[in-house]
Amino acid sequence: MTRTRIDHALKLLSWPAAFYIAYILLWYQQYKLTGNEGSVYLFNILADWLHIHGYEKPFRLAVASAEIVASVLVLVPVTRVYGGALALCIMSGAIFFHTVSPLGTDPYGDGGVLFHEALAVWLCAAFVLVAYRHEAFDRVERLTGWRLVTPPEQGR
Repeated sequence: MTRTRIDHALKLLSWPAAFYIAYILLWYQQYKLTGNEGSVYLFNILADWLHIHGYEKPFRLAVASAEIVASVLVLVPVTRVYGGALALCIMSGAIFFHTVSPLGTDPYGDGGVLFHEALAVWLCAAFVLVAYRHEAFDRVERLTGWRLVTPPEQGR
């Protein structure tokens, strides 16, 4: 299989990953945006742990807003790289806070469903970035001037 066929196959396979990312992130908006008691509880633990007492609501709404933006971006092929990168960053933060804060990996006593979904979204976002790696490298180079990958030499 040639490189372009593999890249095309990866991009086709990124659709289910993008839909899964958007589904999970948007599903939890009903809890974050409405101030559900479970969501408020989790963000209060984090706000207190971060010593930003009383800022649970802005913290929760900022995370919700970032997740909505990532959900929209990851569904549009032209902006999929940005959505995948944003989802990866958000889920990296979620995984970090679940593992090092008093929140823990199983805050609801349900076997860690929330934590496992964060891991699954992280993996899907990483896959999206792998599938769109050439575009991601091009955008990093355009934005920063840094060349992360040297193109292969012609004629080899």
